[in-house]
Amino acid sequence: PSQRRISSPTSLSLSTTQIMSSKHQKGPDLKRFMDKKLKLSLNGNRKVTGQLRGYDAFLNVVLEDAVTETTGGATENIGTIVIRGNSIIQFESVDRIYTS
Repeated sequence: PSQRRISSPTSLSLSTTQIMSSKHQKGPDLKRFMDKKLKLSLNGNRKVTGQLRGYDAFLNVVLEDAVTETTGGATENIGTIVIRGNSIIQFESVDRIYTS
């Protein structure tokens, strides 16, 4: 019988060796984060939370139902957005990630 590991909320630092798959895939391997709620730390001390809907080889990501944290801790709903990969410093999974 196959077993599934349950990991706690995950933080992903963006070094190339961690995000590249060993199956000759070009770009990041974020399949396990698809449709999960993520908190992204961006340059300029910005933070955005939303559901991951897509990504590409440059780590550009599409977030749905995105919320940004403004100075003072207030939040602002910004809907569906595209974030350029080179502005992303860190991914943090808000939802539990199941790995096989």
